[in-house]
Amino acid sequence: MARVKLEHVTKRYDDGEGGVVAVDDMNLDIEDGEFVCLVGPSGCGKSTTMETIAGLTQPTEGTVYIGDRDVTRLPPKDRGVAMVFQNIALFPHMDVYDNISFGLRLRDFPQDEIDRRVEHAADIVQLEGMLDRMPDEMSGGQRQRVAIARAIVREPDVFLMDEPLANLDAKLRVHMRTELQRLHKELDTTIIYVTHDQAEAMTMSDRIAVIDSGELQQIAPPLVCYNQPANLFVAGFIGSPSMNFVEGTVDENGVETEHFHVEFDPATIDELGVGDQVTMGVRPENVHPSIETDEISHPSAPISAETDVLEPMGDEIFAYLLMGEGETSMAQETASSDQLLMSIDPDSPIEEGQEIDVVLDREKIHLFHAATGDALTHNLVAPASGGATDTRAETDD
Repeated sequence: MARVKLEHVTKRYDDGEGGVVAVDDMNLDIEDGEFVCLVGPSGCGKSTTMETIAGLTQPTEGTVYIGDRDVTRLPPKDRGVAMVFQNIALFPHMDVYDNISFGLRLRDFPQDEIDRRVEHAADIVQLEGMLDRMPDEMSGGQRQRVAIARAIVREPDVFLMDEPLANLDAKLRVHMRTELQRLHKELDTTIIYVTHDQAEAMTMSDRIAVIDSGELQQIAPPLVCYNQPANLFVAGFIGSPSMNFVEGTVDENGVETEHFHVEFDPATIDELGVGDQVTMGVRPENVHPSIETDEISHPSAPISAETDVLEPMGDEIFAYLLMGEGETSMAQETASSDQLLMSIDPDSPIEEGQEIDVVLDREKIHLFHAATGDALTHNLVAPASGGATDTRAETDD
């Protein structure tokens, strides 16, 4: 096991037109034995960050530490890391035993040590009795376990996993998520996991590092990122379906939007004054039909809307609501300020085209600075001292 630390790591690629910054001044501190997911949209720099840790990519600036060692210029083989890729890349002409032991044999390990490590790894990933099988005789999940076992036998300080479940079907991905959590508990080692799937990040990791355009936006436990997003990007990226966003202006009694007013005391929020432009955010599960007002401690005033589309999901129904005279379907354009998404009970009698009043849970409303996108508060009821807690990056500058 080992601590992994990035200090002011930047990676630029020269494209002939001023260069592309793939990773921008990244400061990241991952504790010994921690499971951290690097999450973000395609092209955000998460894989480049992992490749920099692995030694597959050299940073333009900055320093990479694994344990107490500066490994910035060391080759991958000397860093004490093992990688599992999206492409499983097993040797088709070798059986499971030979695939798992290949790296050890290249390094001339004694045969008894190879046997010990292979049997131990096979036991951890539940491949007992399969060591003589060929890859084409195995399921996708079993082949992925072989790839993980191949990394385990290295007995690395750090496991690096780059979207290892992306090529599996949905049911198998859920199963393998559980397997990886069990693996982490059993090995008690540092795991850095790259994914664009926020469900994987939320369910598996001790902390999530949210990255956008090469910049670290927030690093915090999953529920902190969900309930206290540092900015608009994190708020919109973490959570499925996404948070509702509505533009508004602060007045003496709260926030005035195009279609409704939400009351609170602006004086309780630092750096917020009358006339300021803000973006209000509320998750679908915190929008309620007004008949459920008794279940909410601090509801907003009722908001008139019309149900546009209902999406039954089994355990809940997503109701797309139109406010005002908007004609654009929310199912087609979710960014409109004329629309809200509400999550309701599957037994709800609400129908499409129905006029309905809804309320917002003011204890779960987020406010963001309209210009910078930074979070101002995550609660319009309790006094907010010092603004929102900033958990963007934890550095030792």
